[in-house]
Amino acid sequence: MDSELRRERILSTIKLQAAPISASALAKSLNVSRQVIVGDVALLRAGGNEIVATARGYVIPELKETNRYVSKVACRHTAADTKSELYAIVDLGATVADVIVEHELYGEIAGGLNLSSRADVDEFMKKAESSNSKLLSELTQEVHLHTIFCRDRAHFDKVYEALSASGYIVD
Repeated sequence: MDSELRRERILSTIKLQAAPISASALAKSLNVSRQVIVGDVALLRAGGNEIVATARGYVIPELKETNRYVSKVACRHTAADTKSELYAIVDLGATVADVIVEHELYGEIAGGLNLSSRADVDEFMKKAESSNSKLLSELTQEVHLHTIFCRDRAHFDKVYEALSASGYIVD
């Protein structure tokens, strides 16, 4: 299979998945190495395809029909409060698309999350706890942004109020 056809199959597979798909799973299905998949996804992104790498695999972000309003919030909390912060957002029916930090050396660094439920948050936290990696917020004195998908502005305001009541909002 030539590389162009392989990239087309990668893109169509990611689009058809209901959940994120890992580079390893894609590699196995296409009989190539994980590194080939990572390189192909980079080329697909460079070609204008919006593919997000989350802790659970690749996804193509799509706003749910019910979540059309997108906004960002600036937050600050300890690593121990991450789960509580994420629960506060998803419990209100919003989606946490990503986490963004402003790094002193590298500038803006973003990590795809795509968390819409407590199960998603639990899976992310389990992976964070079992890896030797730090949360992005730990690199920037706990200050970070989240892109939040909500139904409308009023829905976003409720999410913001919940985060503010918990002391997580940076004013």
